[in-house]
Amino acid sequence: MRLIVARCEVRYSGRLDALLPEALRLIMVKSDGSVMVHADTGGYKPQNWMTPPTVIEEAEGLLVVRKRAGATEDRLDIRIAEVLSDVEHDMGEAAALEKDGVEAHLQELLAEQPHWCGEGFRLVRREWPTDIGPVDLMCRDDEDGWIAVEIKRVATIEAVEQLCRYLERLREDPAMAEVRGVLAAQSIKPQARVLAESRGLRCVEVDLAVLRGEREPELTLFA
Repeated sequence: MRLIVARCEVRYSGRLDALLPEALRLIMVKSDGSVMVHADTGGYKPQNWMTPPTVIEEAEGLLVVRKRAGATEDRLDIRIAEVLSDVEHDMGEAAALEKDGVEAHLQELLAEQPHWCGEGFRLVRREWPTDIGPVDLMCRDDEDGWIAVEIKRVATIEAVEQLCRYLERLREDPAMAEVRGVLAAQSIKPQARVLAESRGLRCVEVDLAVLRGEREPELTLFA
């Protein structure tokens, strides 16, 4: 990973045009081609970024990041006026996020039986990668729409926020602009459910014993 602290101007062009005036910022360049431009405010979210695959070109005082987006090209032009620090670090092989045993088992079982997350769901991939972490399950519904599923043993407000961050990243891809989110857990805290539903997320409580085939699901009578 390369970390550059510099006074710079950042211009984005592509699906829209945007300009960050010259200021002191942190530029992160990852080995996978991700580029993020951070200010010292704004929390975890960069002011501008480009996800891989990218082409990065560098000349005196200029860093250009390009990415094909269908028939068009997205581009970041970072004009560097002054460099305060420019260092590289070998981060080694990335280790996947380790889940506790119950969450890992839930993910395996729901990957085999995605219909418990929603009727007609079919699995596309486990651990779908994003630049802020993997989505537990990426599915399609019976209308071929994209569904991102986040799995927890106990779902809290933080789980809702995590799923919303993943959806924000995924929707940057025009092909996934309509991706929906499902929060699946053995137990969902009432506050988390309220927040999730207010943001258009679906909440599903799953029974580990039923998923394992150790108990029959409870029958629900409909009037």
